[in-house]
Amino acid sequence: MTPTVVLPVIIGGLYAAGVYLLLDRSLTRVLLGFLLLGNATNLLVLSSGGPAGGPPIIGVTEPGEMSDPLTQALVLTAIVITFGIAAFLLAMIYRSWRLVRQEVVGVDEEDRRVARREGIHADELDPDDLAPEDRSAAHADSLHSSSLEGDRAAEHALAERYAGIPSDDVDLPPTRGAAR
Repeated sequence: MTPTVVLPVIIGGLYAAGVYLLLDRSLTRVLLGFLLLGNATNLLVLSSGGPAGGPPIIGVTEPGEMSDPLTQALVLTAIVITFGIAAFLLAMIYRSWRLVRQEVVGVDEEDRRVARREGIHADELDPDDLAPEDRSAAHADSLHSSSLEGDRAAEHALAERYAGIPSDDVDLPPTRGAAR
């Protein structure tokens, strides 16, 4: 039997396409990329099991001619795990669509703020030296009464703006403050 390059090329193509799709902001493409990576890994594990042989049942096939049952069990387990994670990602996509009518992850302002910072090592960083807007939420001076009043005002404004509109598909008020 001569080795062929077709299977490694297919596996490499699936990995490349899967990684490319995983790096997109669209959750649907992330799901497709994850599925491609799972299929590429399953092909890699199956191909590492050696040449095809007879069923691994004693008495039906000679021990030297049996195929490796471990790789088949690993692939079956990986298929089940991939199915579970794909179902979870589909639920996240559906929830994102129901809440904001899009399934593309937006640019996070916190990421932009962190990227604008100087290149300071985390061990050399003193939270007291940072500007108040750059301090973590758990810092001692981050919970002022003015910020709590601002939160209440924002919740009140949202409750007025979306009065009578249930959040998502349940009859809940759109903010915490409306329930008080």
